[in-house]
Amino acid sequence: MPLKVLSALDSARTQYYHFKAIIVAGMGLFTDAYDFFCIPPITKLIGRIYYENHPEPAKYDIPTPVLAFMVSTALLGTAIGQVVFGRQGDRMGRRSVYGLALMLMVLSSLGCGFSICRTRNCVLVSFTFFRFLLGVGIGGDYPLSATIMSEFANRRTRGSFIAGVFSMQGFGILASSAVTMVVCKIFWNASANLRNDRTPEDADLTWRLILMLGAIPASLTFYWRMMMPETARYTALVENNVLQAAKDMEKVLDVPMSQIAEDEQWSQDRPTYPLLSRKFFRLHGRHLFSCSLNWFLLDMVFYSSNLFQSQIYSQFLKLKDVNVYEEAFKIARFQAIVAVCSTIPGYYFTVYFIDRIGRRKIQIMGFLFMGIVYFALGIPYHYWGRHTNAAFLFLYALTFFFANFGPNTTTFIVPAELFPARFRSTCHGISGAIGKMGALIGSLGVLWASKERDDNDYPKVKPMRVALVVLGLVCLVGMVVSYVFTPETMGRSLEENENEDEDDEEQLCSGCFAGASGRSDSAEVIAI
Repeated sequence: MPLKVLSALDSARTQYYHFKAIIVAGMGLFTDAYDFFCIPPITKLIGRIYYENHPEPAKYDIPTPVLAFMVSTALLGTAIGQVVFGRQGDRMGRRSVYGLALMLMVLSSLGCGFSICRTRNCVLVSFTFFRFLLGVGIGGDYPLSATIMSEFANRRTRGSFIAGVFSMQGFGILASSAVTMVVCKIFWNASANLRNDRTPEDADLTWRLILMLGAIPASLTFYWRMMMPETARYTALVENNVLQAAKDMEKVLDVPMSQIAEDEQWSQDRPTYPLLSRKFFRLHGRHLFSCSLNWFLLDMVFYSSNLFQSQIYSQFLKLKDVNVYEEAFKIARFQAIVAVCSTIPGYYFTVYFIDRIGRRKIQIMGFLFMGIVYFALGIPYHYWGRHTNAAFLFLYALTFFFANFGPNTTTFIVPAELFPARFRSTCHGISGAIGKMGALIGSLGVLWASKERDDNDYPKVKPMRVALVVLGLVCLVGMVVSYVFTPETMGRSLEENENEDEDDEEQLCSGCFAGASGRSDSAEVIAI
Protein backbone atom coordinates (compact mmCIF):
# COMPACT_ATOMS: atom_id res chain seq x y z
CA MET A 1 0.00 0.00 0.00
CA PRO A 2 1.35 3.48 -0.84
CA LEU A 3 1.89 5.96 1.94
CA LYS A 4 -1.04 8.26 2.62
CA VAL A 5 1.09 11.39 2.32
CA LEU A 6 2.38 10.33 -1.10
CA SER A 7 -1.11 9.39 -2.26
CA ALA A 8 -2.30 12.81 -1.10
CA LEU A 9 0.43 14.48 -3.16
CA ASP A 10 -0.44 12.42 -6.23
CA SER A 11 -4.14 13.26 -6.03
CA ALA A 12 -3.88 16.84 -4.76
CA ARG A 13 -5.81 19.47 -6.68
CA THR A 14 -3.78 22.25 -8.26
CA GLN A 15 -3.31 24.94 -5.63
CA TYR A 16 -1.14 27.87 -4.56
CA TYR A 17 1.89 25.90 -3.44
CA HIS A 18 2.24 24.35 -6.91
CA PHE A 19 2.57 27.76 -8.55
CA LYS A 20 4.87 28.99 -5.80
CA ALA A 21 7.13 25.97 -6.36
CA ILE A 22 7.15 26.62 -10.11
CA ILE A 23 8.27 30.22 -9.60
CA VAL A 24 10.84 29.46 -6.89
CA ALA A 25 12.37 26.52 -8.77
CA GLY A 26 11.95 28.23 -12.14
CA MET A 27 13.92 31.32 -11.18
CA GLY A 28 17.02 29.16 -11.08
CA LEU A 29 16.40 28.11 -14.69
CA PHE A 30 15.64 31.75 -15.52
CA THR A 31 19.06 32.74 -14.18
CA ASP A 32 20.71 29.80 -15.94
CA ALA A 33 19.39 30.96 -19.30
CA TYR A 34 20.23 34.59 -18.61
CA ASP A 35 23.85 33.74 -17.81
CA PHE A 36 24.31 31.35 -20.74
CA PHE A 37 22.62 33.36 -23.48
CA CYS A 38 23.89 36.83 -22.66
CA ILE A 39 27.28 35.54 -23.85
CA PRO A 40 26.84 36.01 -27.66
CA PRO A 41 26.61 39.84 -27.46
CA ILE A 42 29.12 39.97 -24.60
CA THR A 43 31.77 38.14 -26.64
CA LYS A 44 31.34 40.81 -29.31
CA LEU A 45 31.86 43.54 -26.69
CA ILE A 46 34.94 41.82 -25.27
CA GLY A 47 36.32 41.28 -28.77
CA ARG A 48 35.92 44.96 -29.60
CA ILE A 49 37.53 46.07 -26.36
CA TYR A 50 40.49 43.71 -26.07
CA TYR A 51 41.17 42.83 -29.71
CA GLU A 52 40.66 46.25 -31.31
CA ASN A 53 44.34 46.55 -32.27
CA HIS A 54 44.85 42.86 -32.94
CA PRO A 55 46.18 42.06 -36.43
CA GLU A 56 43.70 41.00 -39.10
CA PRO A 57 41.73 38.81 -39.52
CA ALA A 58 41.04 38.66 -35.74
CA LYS A 59 40.47 42.40 -35.38
CA TYR A 60 37.35 43.11 -33.32
CA ASP A 61 36.84 39.38 -32.78
CA ILE A 62 37.93 36.97 -30.08
CA PRO A 63 40.26 34.37 -31.69
CA THR A 64 38.63 30.98 -32.16
CA PRO A 65 40.87 29.08 -29.66
CA VAL A 66 40.17 31.67 -26.94
CA LEU A 67 36.42 31.65 -27.59
CA ALA A 68 36.39 27.84 -27.66
CA PHE A 69 38.17 27.74 -24.29
CA MET A 70 35.69 30.21 -22.76
CA VAL A 71 32.70 28.18 -23.94
CA SER A 72 34.26 24.86 -22.96
CA THR A 73 35.01 25.84 -19.38
CA ALA A 74 31.43 27.00 -18.77
CA LEU A 75 29.99 23.76 -20.17
CA LEU A 76 32.49 21.62 -18.25
CA GLY A 77 31.59 23.48 -15.07
CA THR A 78 27.92 22.79 -15.74
CA ALA A 79 28.57 19.08 -16.22
CA ILE A 80 30.57 18.90 -12.98
CA GLY A 81 27.86 20.81 -11.11
CA GLN A 82 25.15 18.47 -12.35
CA VAL A 83 26.97 15.38 -11.12
CA VAL A 84 28.21 16.81 -7.80
CA PHE A 85 25.05 18.63 -6.74
CA GLY A 86 22.84 15.86 -8.11
CA ARG A 87 24.61 13.32 -5.93
CA GLN A 88 24.53 15.57 -2.88
CA GLY A 89 20.82 16.13 -3.44
CA ASP A 90 20.27 12.41 -2.88
CA ARG A 91 22.69 12.14 0.04
CA MET A 92 21.98 15.34 1.99
CA GLY A 93 18.48 16.25 0.82
CA ARG A 94 17.13 18.42 -1.98
CA ARG A 95 16.57 21.53 0.09
CA SER A 96 19.90 21.54 1.92
CA VAL A 97 22.00 21.88 -1.23
CA TYR A 98 19.47 23.88 -3.27
CA GLY A 99 20.45 27.19 -1.71
CA LEU A 100 24.17 26.44 -2.10
CA ALA A 101 23.82 26.07 -5.88
CA LEU A 102 21.89 29.33 -6.08
CA MET A 103 24.39 31.22 -3.93
CA LEU A 104 27.25 29.96 -6.12
CA MET A 105 25.42 31.33 -9.16
CA VAL A 106 24.97 34.75 -7.52
CA LEU A 107 28.59 35.10 -6.40
CA SER A 108 29.97 33.85 -9.72
CA SER A 109 27.82 36.29 -11.71
CA LEU A 110 29.23 39.13 -9.64
CA GLY A 111 32.74 37.69 -10.02
CA CYS A 112 32.38 37.58 -13.82
CA GLY A 113 31.50 41.26 -13.80
CA PHE A 114 34.30 42.41 -11.51
CA SER A 115 37.01 40.24 -13.18
CA ILE A 116 39.70 41.89 -10.98
CA CYS A 117 41.78 43.65 -13.70
CA ARG A 118 41.68 45.28 -17.15
CA THR A 119 44.61 43.88 -19.11
CA ARG A 120 43.48 41.42 -21.77
CA ASN A 121 45.08 38.21 -20.55
CA CYS A 122 44.23 38.88 -16.92
CA VAL A 123 40.59 39.73 -17.70
CA LEU A 124 40.07 36.66 -19.85
CA VAL A 125 41.62 34.30 -17.28
CA SER A 126 39.56 35.81 -14.46
CA PHE A 127 36.40 35.86 -16.57
CA THR A 128 36.84 32.23 -17.62
CA PHE A 129 37.49 31.12 -14.04
CA PHE A 130 34.29 32.72 -12.76
CA ARG A 131 32.36 31.39 -15.77
CA PHE A 132 33.52 27.90 -14.75
CA LEU A 133 32.23 28.44 -11.21
CA LEU A 134 29.02 29.88 -12.61
CA GLY A 135 28.66 26.74 -14.71
CA VAL A 136 29.03 24.59 -11.59
CA GLY A 137 26.20 26.52 -9.92
CA ILE A 138 24.02 26.33 -13.04
CA GLY A 139 24.66 22.62 -13.32
CA GLY A 140 23.66 22.09 -9.70
CA ASP A 141 20.35 23.83 -10.26
CA TYR A 142 19.19 21.47 -13.03
CA PRO A 143 18.73 18.16 -11.13
CA LEU A 144 17.54 19.85 -7.96
CA SER A 145 14.86 21.97 -9.65
CA ALA A 146 13.53 19.07 -11.69
CA THR A 147 13.54 16.64 -8.77
CA ILE A 148 11.89 19.03 -6.31
CA MET A 149 9.11 19.91 -8.74
CA SER A 150 8.47 16.30 -9.67
CA GLU A 151 8.24 15.28 -6.01
CA PHE A 152 5.87 18.13 -5.11
CA ALA A 153 3.59 17.76 -8.15
CA ASN A 154 0.43 15.70 -8.46
CA ARG A 155 0.20 12.78 -10.84
CA ARG A 156 -2.26 14.35 -13.29
CA THR A 157 -0.37 17.57 -14.08
CA ARG A 158 3.19 16.67 -13.08
CA GLY A 159 4.54 17.04 -16.62
CA SER A 160 3.01 20.50 -17.04
CA PHE A 161 4.45 21.66 -13.72
CA ILE A 162 8.00 20.50 -14.51
CA ALA A 163 7.69 21.96 -18.00
CA GLY A 164 6.51 25.21 -16.38
CA VAL A 165 9.71 25.30 -14.33
CA PHE A 166 11.81 24.66 -17.41
CA SER A 167 9.91 27.25 -19.47
CA MET A 168 11.42 29.96 -17.28
CA GLN A 169 14.51 29.49 -19.46
CA GLY A 170 12.67 31.22 -22.29
CA PHE A 171 12.04 34.28 -20.15
CA GLY A 172 15.68 34.19 -19.03
CA ILE A 173 16.80 34.38 -22.67
CA LEU A 174 14.36 37.23 -23.27
CA ALA A 175 15.50 39.06 -20.13
CA SER A 176 19.19 38.76 -21.05
CA SER A 177 18.44 40.21 -24.49
CA ALA A 178 16.33 43.03 -23.05
CA VAL A 179 18.93 43.96 -20.43
CA THR A 180 21.69 43.91 -23.06
CA MET A 181 19.68 46.17 -25.37
CA VAL A 182 18.81 48.64 -22.61
CA VAL A 183 22.36 48.85 -21.21
CA CYS A 184 23.90 49.20 -24.70
CA LYS A 185 21.37 51.86 -25.65
CA ILE A 186 22.12 53.89 -22.52
CA PHE A 187 25.87 53.82 -23.13
CA TRP A 188 25.35 54.40 -26.85
CA ASN A 189 23.31 57.54 -26.22
CA ALA A 190 25.86 58.76 -23.67
CA SER A 191 28.73 58.46 -26.17
CA ALA A 192 28.66 61.57 -28.36
CA ASN A 193 30.09 61.24 -31.89
CA LEU A 194 30.93 57.58 -31.41
CA ARG A 195 33.04 56.26 -34.29
CA ASN A 196 32.45 52.79 -35.68
CA ASP A 197 36.15 51.96 -35.69
CA ARG A 198 36.89 53.09 -32.13
CA THR A 199 35.79 51.50 -28.87
CA PRO A 200 35.17 53.84 -25.91
CA GLU A 201 36.46 52.99 -22.45
CA ASP A 202 32.90 52.82 -21.13
CA ALA A 203 32.33 49.67 -23.19
CA ASP A 204 34.39 47.77 -20.62
CA LEU A 205 31.79 48.65 -18.02
CA THR A 206 28.91 47.61 -20.29
CA TRP A 207 29.57 43.88 -20.43
CA ARG A 208 30.41 43.74 -16.74
CA LEU A 209 27.13 45.41 -15.83
CA ILE A 210 25.11 43.04 -18.02
CA LEU A 211 26.64 40.01 -16.29
CA MET A 212 26.24 41.35 -12.76
CA LEU A 213 22.56 42.20 -13.30
CA GLY A 214 22.01 38.47 -13.78
CA ALA A 215 22.62 37.97 -10.05
CA ILE A 216 19.48 39.92 -9.09
CA PRO A 217 16.72 37.34 -9.88
CA ALA A 218 18.70 34.55 -8.21
CA SER A 219 19.24 36.68 -5.10
CA LEU A 220 15.55 37.51 -4.83
CA THR A 221 14.55 33.84 -4.70
CA PHE A 222 17.20 32.68 -2.21
CA TYR A 223 14.99 33.34 0.84
CA TRP A 224 12.04 31.43 -0.63
CA ARG A 225 14.21 28.45 -1.47
CA MET A 226 15.43 28.28 2.09
CA MET A 227 11.84 28.41 3.37
CA MET A 228 10.68 25.47 1.24
CA PRO A 229 10.20 22.23 3.19
CA GLU A 230 12.07 19.11 2.21
CA THR A 231 10.07 17.01 -0.24
CA ALA A 232 7.89 14.35 1.36
CA ARG A 233 9.26 11.67 -0.92
CA TYR A 234 12.84 12.30 0.18
CA THR A 235 11.89 12.49 3.87
CA ALA A 236 9.72 9.38 3.78
CA LEU A 237 11.47 7.13 1.25
CA VAL A 238 15.13 8.08 1.73
CA GLU A 239 15.32 9.29 5.35
CA ASN A 240 12.55 6.85 6.37
CA ASN A 241 10.84 9.52 8.48
CA VAL A 242 7.19 9.25 7.49
CA LEU A 243 5.90 11.31 10.41
CA GLN A 244 8.07 14.30 9.51
CA ALA A 245 7.01 14.01 5.87
CA ALA A 246 3.38 14.18 6.94
CA LYS A 247 4.04 17.21 9.15
CA ASP A 248 5.77 19.05 6.30
CA MET A 249 3.01 18.27 3.81
CA GLU A 250 0.27 19.21 6.30
CA LYS A 251 1.30 22.84 5.81
CA VAL A 252 1.85 22.55 2.08
CA LEU A 253 -1.34 20.67 1.22
CA ASP A 254 -3.46 22.50 3.79
CA VAL A 255 -5.08 19.25 4.95
CA PRO A 256 -5.50 17.87 8.49
CA MET A 257 -2.82 15.57 9.81
CA SER A 258 -5.34 12.76 10.26
CA GLN A 259 -5.73 12.41 6.49
CA ILE A 260 -2.05 11.97 5.68
CA ALA A 261 -0.58 10.34 8.81
CA GLU A 262 -0.20 6.57 8.87
CA ASP A 263 -2.50 4.63 11.19
CA GLU A 264 0.38 2.53 12.45
CA GLN A 265 4.15 2.63 12.52
CA TRP A 266 5.46 2.29 8.96
CA SER A 267 8.84 1.11 7.88
CA GLN A 268 10.19 -0.02 4.55
CA ASP A 269 12.70 -2.59 3.50
CA ARG A 270 15.41 -0.25 2.28
CA PRO A 271 16.98 -1.40 -1.01
CA THR A 272 20.46 -2.74 -0.50
CA TYR A 273 21.97 -2.23 -3.93
CA PRO A 274 24.17 0.87 -4.32
CA LEU A 275 24.32 3.39 -7.13
CA LEU A 276 25.95 2.12 -10.35
CA SER A 277 26.03 -1.44 -9.06
CA ARG A 278 25.28 -4.47 -11.23
CA LYS A 279 21.73 -4.62 -9.90
CA PHE A 280 21.26 -0.90 -10.48
CA PHE A 281 22.22 -1.29 -14.13
CA ARG A 282 20.01 -4.34 -14.48
CA LEU A 283 17.00 -2.44 -13.11
CA HIS A 284 17.67 1.11 -14.29
CA GLY A 285 20.55 0.98 -16.76
CA ARG A 286 18.25 1.11 -19.81
CA HIS A 287 16.57 4.24 -18.50
CA LEU A 288 19.86 5.93 -17.61
CA PHE A 289 21.22 5.10 -21.07
CA SER A 290 18.11 6.46 -22.75
CA CYS A 291 18.00 9.71 -20.75
CA SER A 292 21.73 10.34 -21.13
CA LEU A 293 21.96 9.61 -24.86
CA ASN A 294 18.85 11.64 -25.71
CA TRP A 295 20.18 14.59 -23.71
CA PHE A 296 23.61 14.24 -25.37
CA LEU A 297 22.10 14.34 -28.86
CA LEU A 298 19.74 17.20 -28.03
CA ASP A 299 22.40 19.43 -26.47
CA MET A 300 24.77 18.81 -29.37
CA VAL A 301 22.18 20.52 -31.57
CA PHE A 302 20.55 23.03 -29.20
CA TYR A 303 23.61 24.72 -27.71
CA SER A 304 25.55 24.92 -30.96
CA SER A 305 22.64 26.76 -32.60
CA ASN A 306 22.06 29.05 -29.62
CA LEU A 307 25.53 30.07 -28.56
CA PHE A 308 26.83 30.84 -32.06
CA GLN A 309 23.75 32.04 -33.87
CA SER A 310 25.30 35.47 -34.47
CA GLN A 311 28.25 33.87 -36.31
CA ILE A 312 26.08 31.53 -38.38
CA TYR A 313 23.52 34.13 -39.37
CA SER A 314 25.68 37.25 -39.48
CA GLN A 315 24.54 38.09 -43.01
CA PHE A 316 21.04 38.70 -41.68
CA LEU A 317 22.18 40.94 -38.82
CA LYS A 318 24.10 43.46 -40.98
CA LEU A 319 26.94 43.86 -38.47
CA LYS A 320 29.43 45.49 -40.83
CA ASP A 321 30.47 49.09 -40.16
CA VAL A 322 28.58 49.46 -36.87
CA ASN A 323 29.86 50.70 -33.52
CA VAL A 324 30.47 48.48 -30.52
CA TYR A 325 27.10 49.14 -28.86
CA GLU A 326 25.10 48.78 -32.05
CA GLU A 327 26.68 45.39 -32.78
CA ALA A 328 25.78 43.98 -29.35
CA PHE A 329 22.34 45.62 -29.55
CA LYS A 330 21.52 43.97 -32.89
CA ILE A 331 22.61 40.52 -31.71
CA ALA A 332 20.52 40.86 -28.53
CA ARG A 333 17.53 42.10 -30.53
CA PHE A 334 17.78 39.11 -32.86
CA GLN A 335 17.87 36.74 -29.85
CA ALA A 336 14.83 38.47 -28.35
CA ILE A 337 12.85 38.13 -31.58
CA VAL A 338 13.67 34.43 -31.81
CA ALA A 339 12.72 33.95 -28.13
CA VAL A 340 9.35 35.68 -28.51
CA CYS A 341 8.43 34.10 -31.85
CA SER A 342 9.60 30.52 -31.35
CA THR A 343 11.43 29.68 -28.12
CA ILE A 344 8.79 30.72 -25.57
CA PRO A 345 5.81 29.44 -27.64
CA GLY A 346 7.60 26.08 -27.91
CA TYR A 347 7.89 25.82 -24.12
CA TYR A 348 4.21 26.56 -23.59
CA PHE A 349 3.02 24.16 -26.26
CA THR A 350 4.79 21.53 -24.16
CA VAL A 351 3.20 22.82 -20.94
CA TYR A 352 -0.23 22.44 -22.53
CA PHE A 353 0.20 19.15 -24.37
CA ILE A 354 2.62 17.09 -22.31
CA ASP A 355 0.00 15.59 -20.00
CA ARG A 356 -2.32 15.05 -22.97
CA ILE A 357 0.02 13.60 -25.62
CA GLY A 358 2.79 12.20 -23.42
CA ARG A 359 6.53 12.75 -23.07
CA ARG A 360 7.66 10.08 -25.54
CA LYS A 361 5.53 11.21 -28.47
CA ILE A 362 6.52 14.86 -28.03
CA GLN A 363 10.20 13.91 -27.87
CA ILE A 364 10.03 11.79 -31.02
CA MET A 365 8.06 14.47 -32.88
CA GLY A 366 10.46 17.22 -31.82
CA PHE A 367 13.55 15.34 -32.96
CA LEU A 368 11.91 14.46 -36.29
CA PHE A 369 10.87 18.00 -37.19
CA MET A 370 14.17 19.48 -36.00
CA GLY A 371 15.99 17.07 -38.31
CA ILE A 372 13.79 18.01 -41.27
CA VAL A 373 14.35 21.73 -40.68
CA TYR A 374 18.12 21.36 -40.35
CA PHE A 375 18.21 19.53 -43.68
CA ALA A 376 16.15 22.35 -45.21
CA LEU A 377 18.70 24.84 -43.86
CA GLY A 378 21.86 22.89 -44.63
CA ILE A 379 21.39 21.24 -48.02
CA PRO A 380 20.67 24.52 -49.93
CA TYR A 381 23.00 26.61 -47.74
CA HIS A 382 24.78 27.92 -50.85
CA TYR A 383 21.50 29.73 -51.62
CA TRP A 384 20.72 30.87 -48.07
CA GLY A 385 24.25 32.20 -47.61
CA ARG A 386 23.87 34.64 -50.49
CA HIS A 387 20.26 35.76 -50.15
CA THR A 388 18.73 37.54 -47.18
CA ASN A 389 15.49 35.60 -47.08
CA ALA A 390 12.66 35.60 -44.57
CA ALA A 391 12.13 31.89 -45.27
CA PHE A 392 15.56 31.11 -43.82
CA LEU A 393 14.77 33.00 -40.61
CA PHE A 394 11.41 31.24 -40.37
CA LEU A 395 13.07 27.83 -40.69
CA TYR A 396 15.73 28.83 -38.19
CA ALA A 397 13.04 29.83 -35.69
CA LEU A 398 11.32 26.48 -36.20
CA THR A 399 14.39 24.65 -34.92
CA PHE A 400 13.96 26.35 -31.54
CA PHE A 401 10.20 25.86 -31.52
CA PHE A 402 10.48 22.11 -32.06
CA ALA A 403 13.44 21.84 -29.68
CA ASN A 404 11.33 23.27 -26.88
CA PHE A 405 8.09 21.62 -28.01
CA GLY A 406 10.17 18.49 -28.03
CA PRO A 407 13.37 17.04 -26.58
CA ASN A 408 14.82 20.16 -24.93
CA THR A 409 11.94 20.06 -22.44
CA THR A 410 11.28 16.32 -22.27
CA THR A 411 14.92 15.41 -21.60
CA PHE A 412 14.64 17.63 -18.51
CA ILE A 413 11.37 16.05 -17.39
CA VAL A 414 11.77 12.31 -17.95
CA PRO A 415 14.84 11.68 -15.71
CA ALA A 416 12.98 13.33 -12.82
CA GLU A 417 10.19 10.74 -13.16
CA LEU A 418 11.93 7.44 -13.87
CA PHE A 419 14.38 6.71 -11.07
CA PRO A 420 13.95 5.74 -7.40
CA ALA A 421 13.84 8.60 -4.89
CA ARG A 422 17.27 7.78 -3.48
CA PHE A 423 18.86 7.94 -6.98
CA ARG A 424 16.58 10.47 -8.68
CA SER A 425 18.67 13.61 -8.38
CA THR A 426 21.92 11.75 -9.11
CA CYS A 427 20.60 10.11 -12.27
CA HIS A 428 19.16 13.39 -13.49
CA GLY A 429 22.56 14.99 -12.92
CA ILE A 430 24.40 12.21 -14.76
CA SER A 431 22.03 12.48 -17.72
CA GLY A 432 22.44 16.26 -17.86
CA ALA A 433 26.22 16.06 -17.54
CA ILE A 434 26.46 13.70 -20.50
CA GLY A 435 24.19 16.12 -22.35
CA LYS A 436 26.67 18.92 -21.72
CA MET A 437 29.40 16.83 -23.29
CA GLY A 438 27.23 16.78 -26.40
CA ALA A 439 26.84 20.56 -26.12
CA LEU A 440 30.60 20.90 -25.96
CA ILE A 441 31.17 18.78 -29.07
CA GLY A 442 28.42 20.47 -31.06
CA SER A 443 29.42 24.00 -30.04
CA LEU A 444 33.06 23.51 -30.98
CA GLY A 445 32.08 21.95 -34.30
CA VAL A 446 29.73 24.77 -35.29
CA LEU A 447 32.21 27.36 -34.00
CA TRP A 448 34.84 25.94 -36.34
CA ALA A 449 32.42 25.91 -39.28
CA SER A 450 31.20 29.46 -38.66
CA LYS A 451 34.77 30.82 -38.43
CA GLU A 452 35.57 29.65 -41.96
CA ARG A 453 34.80 32.91 -43.81
CA ASP A 454 34.79 33.97 -47.46
CA ASP A 455 35.83 37.33 -48.91
CA ASN A 456 32.49 38.92 -47.95
CA ASP A 457 32.84 37.76 -44.31
CA TYR A 458 30.05 35.19 -44.70
CA PRO A 459 30.48 31.63 -43.42
CA LYS A 460 31.84 29.43 -46.21
CA VAL A 461 29.20 27.25 -47.80
CA LYS A 462 30.81 23.82 -47.44
CA PRO A 463 31.68 23.86 -43.70
CA MET A 464 28.31 25.33 -42.72
CA ARG A 465 26.41 22.97 -45.00
CA VAL A 466 28.23 20.00 -43.43
CA ALA A 467 27.60 21.31 -39.90
CA LEU A 468 23.86 21.85 -40.45
CA VAL A 469 23.35 18.51 -42.21
CA VAL A 470 25.21 16.73 -39.39
CA LEU A 471 22.93 18.42 -36.86
CA GLY A 472 19.95 17.12 -38.84
CA LEU A 473 21.34 13.59 -38.77
CA VAL A 474 21.91 13.87 -35.02
CA CYS A 475 18.21 14.76 -34.61
CA LEU A 476 17.15 11.68 -36.57
CA VAL A 477 19.36 9.49 -34.38
CA GLY A 478 17.68 11.07 -31.36
CA MET A 479 14.28 10.20 -32.80
CA VAL A 480 15.28 6.53 -33.19
CA VAL A 481 16.79 6.35 -29.70
CA SER A 482 13.63 7.90 -28.22
CA TYR A 483 11.40 5.43 -30.07
CA VAL A 484 13.40 2.38 -29.02
CA PHE A 485 14.48 3.19 -25.46
CA THR A 486 12.37 5.98 -23.92
CA PRO A 487 9.41 4.82 -21.78
CA GLU A 488 6.22 6.80 -21.25
CA THR A 489 5.80 8.18 -17.72
CA MET A 490 2.54 10.11 -18.14
CA GLY A 491 -0.31 9.38 -15.75
CA ARG A 492 1.73 7.22 -13.36
CA SER A 493 2.98 8.03 -9.88
CA LEU A 494 6.72 8.33 -9.35
CA GLU A 495 6.67 5.15 -7.31
CA GLU A 496 4.95 3.23 -10.13
CA ASN A 497 7.57 4.44 -12.59
CA GLU A 498 10.52 3.61 -10.37
CA ASN A 499 9.24 0.16 -9.39
CA GLU A 500 8.27 -0.97 -12.88
CA ASP A 501 11.59 -2.65 -13.63
CA GLU A 502 11.82 -4.15 -10.15
CA ASP A 503 8.36 -5.67 -10.59
CA ASP A 504 9.40 -7.02 -13.98
CA GLU A 505 12.47 -8.63 -12.43
CA GLU A 506 10.37 -10.22 -9.68
CA GLN A 507 7.95 -11.60 -12.28
CA LEU A 508 10.89 -12.88 -14.33
CA CYS A 509 12.38 -14.61 -11.31
CA SER A 510 8.99 -16.06 -10.39
CA GLY A 511 8.65 -17.29 -13.95
CA CYS A 512 12.06 -18.92 -13.75
CA PHE A 513 11.15 -20.77 -10.55
CA ALA A 514 7.77 -21.67 -11.96
CA GLY A 515 9.45 -22.94 -15.12
CA ALA A 516 11.86 -25.00 -13.06
CA SER A 517 8.98 -26.35 -11.03
CA GLY A 518 7.08 -27.21 -14.21
CA ARG A 519 10.03 -29.07 -15.67
CA SER A 520 10.39 -31.04 -12.44
CA ASP A 521 6.73 -32.03 -12.48
CA SER A 522 6.99 -33.12 -16.11
CA ALA A 523 10.00 -35.23 -15.32
CA GLU A 524 8.09 -36.91 -12.53
CA VAL A 525 5.18 -37.64 -14.86
CA ILE A 526 7.53 -39.17 -17.44
CA ALA A 527 9.20 -41.26 -14.75
CA ILE A 528 5.87 -42.56 -13.58
